[in-house]
Amino acid sequence: MNKTLRKAVIAGNWKMNNTRVETKALINDLIPLVKDADCEVVVCVPFTNLETAVNLTKGTNVKVGAQNVHFEKSGAFTGEISADMLTEMGVEYVVVGHSERRQYFGETNVTVNKRTKAAVAAGLKVLLCVGELLEEREQGITDELVALQTKIALQGIDKADLNKIIIAYEPVWAIGTGKTATADQANEVCAVIRATVAKIYDQAAADAMTIQYGGSMNAGNAAELLSKPDVDGGLIGGASLKAADFATIINAASK
Repeated sequence: MNKTLRKAVIAGNWKMNNTRVETKALINDLIPLVKDADCEVVVCVPFTNLETAVNLTKGTNVKVGAQNVHFEKSGAFTGEISADMLTEMGVEYVVVGHSERRQYFGETNVTVNKRTKAAVAAGLKVLLCVGELLEEREQGITDELVALQTKIALQGIDKADLNKIIIAYEPVWAIGTGKTATADQANEVCAVIRATVAKIYDQAAADAMTIQYGGSMNAGNAAELLSKPDVDGGLIGGASLKAADFATIINAASK
């Protein structure tokens, strides 16, 4: 991390977990543990828990995010949620392009770009996910693939709006598998993403861009990963479902 240039952000992606009752218990446990955090703290909860989470976190340093957003403002899109619906509720962040959305629900680089633009236009802050499959890493094309995903996702985004975007590098092979990229591997790809942003915009924009690591960061490995200069935080999966573990990661990012 380099906090002199950019903000450190730890975001928990709860995925499809927790009822409203469980949400209340987890957030109430979390709030006192992270009240003095020297980083941005975000919890990205299922749609059904958003209102509960927003109400519970009012007046605290914990921000609330959704896990997806549609690219149209309204219309015949059964089962979808618009950016305006999220902002009207008080949601501040949204995850876009998560590998599970790409793998199971047909997300493409193009739809990721459309969702990113819609979210930014509505005033949401985007946790924009990019990352490679195991076979793509083994083929030696990680850098090219991640750079391509980044370029397409940012098409049509003005430099002035980059402060609404955080890029999360999440190697697909390290999500929910127990495998984790080494700290050096994570830093190398985050540096590739930063260099790509510099090519699209300029070095100042790249230096200001928060880039997270999102592949099985946990309480045990967070400190080492966050010690790397181009790793500015984490998009946390399973470890965000336990207040103590999530707080440990947040504390590591606060140092």
